[in-house]
Amino acid sequence: MSTILALDIGTEFVKAVLARPAKKGNLEILGVGKARQVEGNMHAGAVADIPAVVSVCEEALVEVEKQAGERAGLTVVGIAGELIKGNTTTVNYSRKNPNKPITDAEMEQIIKKVQQKSGEVAKKTVALETGNENVEVRLINSAIVSLTIDGYKISNPIGFKGSDIVIQFYTAFAPLIHVAAIEKVCAELNLDLLTVAVEPFAVCRACLGDDLESNFSGIVMDIGGGTTDIAVVEDGGVEGTKMFGIGGRSFTHQIAEALGVDFDTAENYKLDYDTGKLDDRIKSKVETAISRNLSVWLTGVEVALEEFENVGSLPRNILLCGGGAGLSLLQETLAISDWYENLPFSRRPLIHLIEVTDLPNLIIKDNFTSNLDHSYATALGLLRVGVDTLAGAPPENKLRARIAKLLQN
Repeated sequence: MSTILALDIGTEFVKAVLARPAKKGNLEILGVGKARQVEGNMHAGAVADIPAVVSVCEEALVEVEKQAGERAGLTVVGIAGELIKGNTTTVNYSRKNPNKPITDAEMEQIIKKVQQKSGEVAKKTVALETGNENVEVRLINSAIVSLTIDGYKISNPIGFKGSDIVIQFYTAFAPLIHVAAIEKVCAELNLDLLTVAVEPFAVCRACLGDDLESNFSGIVMDIGGGTTDIAVVEDGGVEGTKMFGIGGRSFTHQIAEALGVDFDTAENYKLDYDTGKLDDRIKSKVETAISRNLSVWLTGVEVALEEFENVGSLPRNILLCGGGAGLSLLQETLAISDWYENLPFSRRPLIHLIEVTDLPNLIIKDNFTSNLDHSYATALGLLRVGVDTLAGAPPENKLRARIAKLLQN
């Protein structure tokens, strides 16, 4: 079976994972690659210098292909940034002939209408934020959150009769210029681009694994170098994704400014903070700098979660991933501070750092285990999106399976 390459082009690192779909919905990891970005290559999670990003991606590709012993082909690339708009839309659809069974063609018509409506909203939002009324956006991901017919929750509408259909759809759109940059990078690398996926959506897919009917609920926070991407999942459905432009590099810049050192030295201080390598004087200053930036970051988290207006109560489980999530002070602040009190949580949230070994449907050889930490969750989720895309419409007679093909671009 064809291999799939996941390419996570982050602000701090490019991560590449090559895998082969195996039996029972599993993914066998064949190779892992990683290369550091140069400051200026990315801006707010988006590609800013195509030739420079291509060069860094080549480094990661050489490593992953050497480990796997074969060349990468079909590729899934993640996309992130503040201008990625992912929202859940509720659509009420009244059928003209309620006694006629619902068909695939009718569902396809409904889906297209929802995607068109969501695209118009996304374009207006991006135009307002950029000041460019002519901005073009492209649909990246869409998925069904829930569906009812005449008030009854249905797992598969095909063949049912009824008059009123209510569907909750998750759709994500990105500016065309960002997607075009990714397409250019893949073309320069001679990679066959299978699909582009919104990164927090991909992480959710990693958590769900092969179980399309999972009842998993939680909040996923992917803390990268330039952005923090947040997704809310309720009963296996993605309620929406939000992003803001504060990530791990902002903590590094704060340390550099507070201690009067260059960026690289500040990055080393940040990485050494949890290892006991810093003397007490420097550690105290680093902690103060991190704490100062944490208050700003927490404000971003609160604002992002406030925008999930359709969610009655936010899930308590918060799963952290991305390079910035490894900072112990960040984890502790989320776990013990009162940042959540003005948000619709039933109780204090429970904070978990995603462990790759806990993700379902992965076959990981021992020699890769030490390399695959929480920062690779996005890449592993991209692989799962690739499997979904290749599978088209699986044979199971379930809603998410039967119309998966309709949701592909």
